[in-house]
Amino acid sequence: MARRFDYLADVEVFVAVAEHGSLTAGAIALGTTPSVVSRAISRLEARLGSQLLRRTTRRIGLTHDGQHFLDQARSAFSTIDDAERAIQGGGGQIAGRVRLSVPTTYGHFRLPPKLCRFRALHPKVEIELNITNRNVDLVAEGFDLAIRMGQLPDSGLVARKIEDGAMCLVASPDYVARRGAPENIADLDRHDCVPFVMPSTGRFAPWMFHDNGQDLDWVPSSGGLQVSDDVLGVMSMAEQGAGICQTYDFVVERSVQQGRLIELLPHLNGRTRSISIVYAPNRRLSAASRALIDVLSERHS
Repeated sequence: MARRFDYLADVEVFVAVAEHGSLTAGAIALGTTPSVVSRAISRLEARLGSQLLRRTTRRIGLTHDGQHFLDQARSAFSTIDDAERAIQGGGGQIAGRVRLSVPTTYGHFRLPPKLCRFRALHPKVEIELNITNRNVDLVAEGFDLAIRMGQLPDSGLVARKIEDGAMCLVASPDYVARRGAPENIADLDRHDCVPFVMPSTGRFAPWMFHDNGQDLDWVPSSGGLQVSDDVLGVMSMAEQGAGICQTYDFVVERSVQQGRLIELLPHLNGRTRSISIVYAPNRRLSAASRALIDVLSERHS
């Protein structure tokens, strides 16, 4: 009987090259040479009768067929991994690797205790954590999961809301001593505000309030300082007395407790921004990814 899947080693090579972005990087990850990797890719393309990679001098890109084959290969290997763990584990211990991308606000202030809890529950799972201020392309960059803050665009990704992040307005004691505290939204026009420039539009992110049973969005005007790329910069500037900013409660909670920031207009609080975990719809989640989603969704963690 002829072996039907004697080319699976070449498929593994293809997946490694696609995920690492070049023949050389893929070869390093596999502990082999670029020439061996190149021959494996050529054999696979010949077998499939289609070009999978577009080769350039520095990087490789996926063709349409290459992207489709990559998605299916990842799903197949994930299924094999789950089956292997189910038999080897006996006691049901989850193992494997999860590539997770999160924004800086969540990565620095919300994720650490959740991730420590997950590691205690599933010590055999390896987490490859990416903390960034941009929305990664899950499929092209090979991520299993990503955290998104706020309203989600219609991207085709599967999304599961894991919590609502409450918003608050803050400034430093030094700033309040110099300029006073606003008593209402209209007062903000005479204050130095530190707005964040949204990368998707180039406009200032609106501040969110709840007043007399109504949700209100107010667009700040810069007091001479605006922050782009890293939204944590608005808090850092506010702590140094540069002005007023709005951010998540969990970001400034410790600074407020320690007296480095003062909460302003608390009677206008009540608005939240959703925090969601997303993944590609055509990618079968591994047992490790599903377990991580469950822990991130726990309200008490």
